[in-house]
Amino acid sequence: MSVSIPYRREMSFEYGKLERLSPMIRRIIAHNPSAFTFHGTGTYVLGEGAVAVIDPGPDDPRHIEALLEGLGTERVSHILITHCHHDHSPGARMLQAETGAPTYAFGPHGAGRLGDQGESEEGADWDFTPDHRVVDGQIIEGEGWSVECVFTPGHTSNHMAFALREEKTLFSGDHVMGWSTSVISPPDGDMAAYMASLEKLLDRDDVRYWPTHGPSIEEPKTHVRAFIAHRQARAQQILDALASGLTQVSAMVPKMYADVSPNLYPAATRSVLAAVAYLEDQGKLTVTGPLNADAVLALS
Repeated sequence: MSVSIPYRREMSFEYGKLERLSPMIRRIIAHNPSAFTFHGTGTYVLGEGAVAVIDPGPDDPRHIEALLEGLGTERVSHILITHCHHDHSPGARMLQAETGAPTYAFGPHGAGRLGDQGESEEGADWDFTPDHRVVDGQIIEGEGWSVECVFTPGHTSNHMAFALREEKTLFSGDHVMGWSTSVISPPDGDMAAYMASLEKLLDRDDVRYWPTHGPSIEEPKTHVRAFIAHRQARAQQILDALASGLTQVSAMVPKMYADVSPNLYPAATRSVLAAVAYLEDQGKLTVTGPLNADAVLALS
């Protein structure tokens, strides 16, 4: 593909240490590095004294203990969850047990769709249900800070980003990351919703993104435009593959992702399937049988 994404992968941090990023933002990174979490889950703290915590991370007592140790005598007043994958929301249970703080999210996993229990790269946290369900545009206020809820479905159907209004900073979860693109895994992941959510961000005036994984994104709109172009190019690759005689996703993935390690092909396959569903909805191809890697595709 010819699309160039301005990836940012350099970052300085120390596991187990709550570090300051700006006057109102601190972060501690969980020790759960992987091909999908980069160095690990970044848990963010907003404010001072009575603070909000965004994405407490995996079910790892060491991470929550380190977070609470870093906060010292400060009080957690709000727990905000971008979405319900195992690297984002399970830590909320321990954090809530220790602090009594209520949780805020769009809803449980699959809340944006009906009856879906699809695969995901980090697994769904089916046990999480927020104390408070939030909607797009809702404002959550704490002591000295305020957050706007920005609904960004696509990576998951319940994905919610949070914008710290005082610093014009968006906590983008897994919707937009600096180090990698996001896996869109149907049926809960939806490419049409993802593309619409990317376009939505172009209408905002956020000056910086802090994803849950990786470093900040300092030129948000440039990055988002590159992501849109990347997904459009991937969709065109599928159409070109069909024109060349390939009719199954299982045959397309090794060619489309020739520069990627084969152990990432399963995740790549999920995103290609999401793109196939997107193209089918647009009337550009047809799918014979259930949508899976071996389904037979044809140009419309």
